[in-house]
Amino acid sequence: MKKVTSVFWITLAITLVASLWGSLAPKSFESMSSTIQSYISINFGWYYLLIVSLFVLFCLYMIFSPYGKIKLGKPDDKPDFRYPTWFAMLFSAGMGIGLVFYGVASPVSHYIETPPVAEPGTRAALEDSLRITFFHYGVHAWAIYAIVALVLAYFKFRHGKPGLISATLEPLFGNKMIGPWGKTIDVVAVFATIVGVATTLGFGATQINGGFTYLFGIENQFWVQLIIILVVTALFMISAYTGLSKGIKYLSNANMALAAILFFAMLFIGPTLYILNSFTDTLGTYIQRLPSESLRISPNNSEEQQWVLDWTVFFWAWWIAWAPFVGIFIARISKGRSIREFLSGVLIVPSVVSFLWMTTFGVTGIQVQNEGAEIASLPDEQALFGVFDQFPFSVILSILAIMLIGTFFITSADSATFVLGMQTTNGSLNPPKMVKFAWGIAQSAIAAVLLYTGGLQALQNALISAAFPFSFIMLLMVFSFYKALRKDKQEIQTSDE
Repeated sequence: MKKVTSVFWITLAITLVASLWGSLAPKSFESMSSTIQSYISINFGWYYLLIVSLFVLFCLYMIFSPYGKIKLGKPDDKPDFRYPTWFAMLFSAGMGIGLVFYGVASPVSHYIETPPVAEPGTRAALEDSLRITFFHYGVHAWAIYAIVALVLAYFKFRHGKPGLISATLEPLFGNKMIGPWGKTIDVVAVFATIVGVATTLGFGATQINGGFTYLFGIENQFWVQLIIILVVTALFMISAYTGLSKGIKYLSNANMALAAILFFAMLFIGPTLYILNSFTDTLGTYIQRLPSESLRISPNNSEEQQWVLDWTVFFWAWWIAWAPFVGIFIARISKGRSIREFLSGVLIVPSVVSFLWMTTFGVTGIQVQNEGAEIASLPDEQALFGVFDQFPFSVILSILAIMLIGTFFITSADSATFVLGMQTTNGSLNPPKMVKFAWGIAQSAIAAVLLYTGGLQALQNALISAAFPFSFIMLLMVFSFYKALRKDKQEIQTSDE
């Protein structure tokens, strides 16, 4: 295939080996991934908390500093997409399936089964459940995405560098990024992307299966999830064939329309006033306790510490594993915006939308749980459908939810094939279709293998393992970006004088 680099062949080989290992020796594969995940979580949980907090602080500094005026592109560049489409595209790529999957499951679980501190089922547990959910889906998550997107967009559109992770480190390491070291960096980024997206595809397949279980009595089994993955793979390849400006753009807008319908339906048939009051109150406590929660690891309480490792560290690893994919995609659609405009949009708007979504579905789930429905006892992938079952038009709502998960599924995989193709063709903004198809098949294969070897737990293990090496690359990207930014600022000041 034309344009492909050695990064394509190396990462594809690693992916094929992992797929074969998981298929032929599932117990060995699951044991290995579990051991790695456990070691990283126990010994480096503190590290995840520190670096993600650092990313948030760096983004805030960029917004309020004089550097915020600098444009991601040439001085006369204009944005390619209007605000509504821009927000829809970055939101669809960045968090879609996670919101639908955990919208009910996380708040209800934190209230009834796994509160971080309070006694299960108490008012304190209820308040903590929403605040913690805000924490996991708020500015920390989007700061992770924003760092990668900001650095890539800056070097791509302002300095004309190829859209590669390795190219962003040239201010630190110079020409070494053109040789083997640079290839190694890109291989790590591409493999992290594959695992991150495959994990999300696995979550999406299990939840679609959960919806089918509720609607049609189809059992929640691996072979059903495999069929779902195969069907969606065919659909997102058709979308990928149409290109970024058509396929992903239209699907992103369709996502937002479906999400809006489902959101407002639940807002109005659920406890509307209670939802709005809970959103306002939780937003205040989230902001108030953000600093202490960001660094809480509870070294003197083993149960609380384990909770942080199981939830917060898992989510931070999830977002880091997704960062190369989402970051590259957001960078691609953000040319022409200032650093301040870009970071403000990426941090604030998606976070607030996530908060509204989680409050609406979480509060409704908690209320029906308190009224006698056993939502907490359902598997995570069925919790949303269990809530729908307590309201009129439950079948219609469930069908809409399955459609929404499906379009999020397709959008995520579609965007990922573009990003993976870009990363393995030396930053080409129009990677060959055969390259995108190869990555589409590869990420679906990994998703199927992870589900086959250990279900949702295997997905979580793979995430934390893949995110760890890329987190070090993200730190280097921050230092490299700041070094280049200071140099550019000095040149701008000199030219103005």
